[in-house]
Amino acid sequence: MGSISESPAKGQLGSIFSTLPETPLDEPFAVNGAYKQDCNAQKVNLGIGVYRTSEGAAWPLRVVEETEKQIYETGDVNRHEYLAIQGDQEFLTLASGLVFGFGEDKDSEPSMTEQQRQRVVSIQTVSGTGANRLGAELLARNVRPGCVWIPDPTWANHYTIWDLAGVPKKGYPYYDATYKTFDFEGTFRTLSTSAKANDVVILHACAHNPTGADPTQEQWKMLAQLCKEKGIIPFFDLAYQGFASGDAKKDAWAIRYFFQELHEVEFCVAQSFSKNFGLYGQRVGALHVALSSTATNDTASKLHANLCHLVRGEYSMAPRGGAEIVKTVLGNEHLRNKWQEDLTTMSQRIQLMRNALFNELIKLGTPGDWKHVINQASCFIGMFTYIGLTENQVHAMTERHHIYLLKSGRISISGLNEKNVRYVAMAIDDVIRTVD
Repeated sequence: MGSISESPAKGQLGSIFSTLPETPLDEPFAVNGAYKQDCNAQKVNLGIGVYRTSEGAAWPLRVVEETEKQIYETGDVNRHEYLAIQGDQEFLTLASGLVFGFGEDKDSEPSMTEQQRQRVVSIQTVSGTGANRLGAELLARNVRPGCVWIPDPTWANHYTIWDLAGVPKKGYPYYDATYKTFDFEGTFRTLSTSAKANDVVILHACAHNPTGADPTQEQWKMLAQLCKEKGIIPFFDLAYQGFASGDAKKDAWAIRYFFQELHEVEFCVAQSFSKNFGLYGQRVGALHVALSSTATNDTASKLHANLCHLVRGEYSMAPRGGAEIVKTVLGNEHLRNKWQEDLTTMSQRIQLMRNALFNELIKLGTPGDWKHVINQASCFIGMFTYIGLTENQVHAMTERHHIYLLKSGRISISGLNEKNVRYVAMAIDDVIRTVD
């Protein structure tokens, strides 16, 4: 009786996956993993983008803990049931309102607010990453942009997402390393001379990752006009609303300006609740597509159906638990006020640590100009900043001092606290003086 051959089929050597291409490690997670394996008592983690307390501990928001208890005590027997493919509609209504400001102006006509709402098609996603990915897939399949313009530098996952969508990528010069500021002239010149109609441009709505440098309001207005004139499709990545400045309205200013002033410009917003609610592992997010004021209801319906079709084929629906927390908080005035208090706590601690690091570097007489660390007038806010170290100096920070950060010199300010900020400043001073 014959047996199944144990030898590979003719022409086949080993596994069918043996020729898979090498893929790079995700740097923030790799740095975080190395930090966890380090046993040195003075180690400091400035790599991972999560909020930490002044004791260096994780911090479930107080309002989130109160809401979790409230949801648990309600004992809803349907709490583990399927959502609709689009997600939780109440959550989406509140999430889009937070982005676009629907209903915030109590003096506005209800009919006007409803007209504005009808311009936005929303769908719940697997956090901001899922929103970016879904939006990229939507545009790649249906608009077929010639390319996507990605800020240089940017959140590294933008490259992966648009690679997977199959859209050619080009960079625009976002950061001026000499003057340590947003490179408005380079951005505007590149997009105005090279971008074409239906190209996509990635824009960080606030607290740019990794540099921490944002456009001013006047610069946003000029970028908006450029998108209108050239037919460029803006794609906003909104990961830090409320967390960046402590003011959710202020952090959404650019998106609201585009929406309210440029009725014919259609654009996407990838919204995340990881940072501003501390729900990192719950994966709560939404994709919002703003249509022109002349788009018909039929267009909105078809867009919604296409988004649901993509979601169904990817993951059927987004997770339920985290969205339940967010909608409970945003839909209750008492809890929403408590959320604002937590946002203030986080944003103020971040700014306090920026000031502390700056002051320590000045005391040490560390070579260089460190004003960018604290310069909110130049729109440096949020969790991240470029500290200005070379890759060799970053390596020395880890090897000599057990301080972990990205090779670009990006640091997460939330990893600083009263106990380690002088140690970090001394390490920066050391490598700047001794390492090229």
